[in-house]
Amino acid sequence: MTDRETATSVEHGHTVNKSCVNLSCYMVLSDKEKTAIGAICFLAGPVTLLENVLVLGVIASTATLRKRPSYLFIGSLALADVFASCFFTISFLHFHLYDLKDGPDAYLFKLGGVTMAFSGSVGSLLLTALDRYLCIYQASTYKVLLTRRRALLSLLILWSTIIFLSFLPLMGWRCSTGFTPPCSRLFPYINKHYQAFWTSFILVILVLILGAYALILWKAHRHESSMTSFQGAAGKGQARIRMDIRLARTFGLILLILVGCWVPVLSFMLVDVSVILTHDQQRAFAFCSTLCLVNSSVNPLLYALRCRELRIALLRMLQKLCCKGRCKKLTEDSSHGLPSAEDNCTALSEDEMPKARTTRPDSISEMVYSYQLTTRE
Repeated sequence: MTDRETATSVEHGHTVNKSCVNLSCYMVLSDKEKTAIGAICFLAGPVTLLENVLVLGVIASTATLRKRPSYLFIGSLALADVFASCFFTISFLHFHLYDLKDGPDAYLFKLGGVTMAFSGSVGSLLLTALDRYLCIYQASTYKVLLTRRRALLSLLILWSTIIFLSFLPLMGWRCSTGFTPPCSRLFPYINKHYQAFWTSFILVILVLILGAYALILWKAHRHESSMTSFQGAAGKGQARIRMDIRLARTFGLILLILVGCWVPVLSFMLVDVSVILTHDQQRAFAFCSTLCLVNSSVNPLLYALRCRELRIALLRMLQKLCCKGRCKKLTEDSSHGLPSAEDNCTALSEDEMPKARTTRPDSISEMVYSYQLTTRE
């Protein structure tokens, strides 16, 4: 067979796939496009991996963070983004840049890993949004409603569901007609009905996230307005309004990034269900899919490293590591007649560690917690 094993037609100046007999139909990138996408993956992949591994390490090594449901959800998000940085980068580069043609089972296993990673990421974002929703609407009973055990149970249910749904194509829900319809033009061996199902599933999760944050903002706005009118203190009222505005800006940034990274990909996937995509649209989808990896690289900055408690735990961990390294070096030097390490190296106590500032909350969790305190008052 020749390299051109597809029958094509030209409609409105675009090349359209009418039938497809091998994986060449899906390898549509030019050399320049491969270089651009390769640069994105080689940059975003390692950065995403390092950021999220750091977040996981801090949460796992800090007992107070491990006990709180909010940080369990953030840890789940970081774990999903670690998977995304590995599965997506490797499988995407292998397929689009190096033209490695796997068999159906091998390809669907790799695609299942990518699907699991991104589904877990979006699902963890939903649990984080619901956690903040409960913190606002059930402030007085929040700790009773959302215990650590219930948080772990919700994570178990989330990941069990996502793993099952992600590997359905590998378990049999695949395209039975080779590469011809109803096969997807974006993913080999994928049935369009499964693609429509998964896309709708992610869209529902995104809508729930948007709804949860909208309700949080509405509740916070009502609370700030009532507190301002009740107290009649201009200075304190203005301070509360400023926190309300910061909360709205932060949520706006989060939702803008979330929608901007996911809507283009999901739009292409929905269109592919009903019409035959052109090669230009397939190439555009390849670039848009890298936005999901970019979203995973931004998540630690938006949800984890903005939290002051986590930053303090990170500084403590780094200081302990530096202290151990310095102690080890001074111990080695003392064996050569230099001053003893005990005279020069002392472990940092809790009082010597950086303390959290209480003047202004700078993360969503802290803003929500401040709101919770004012509600109780």
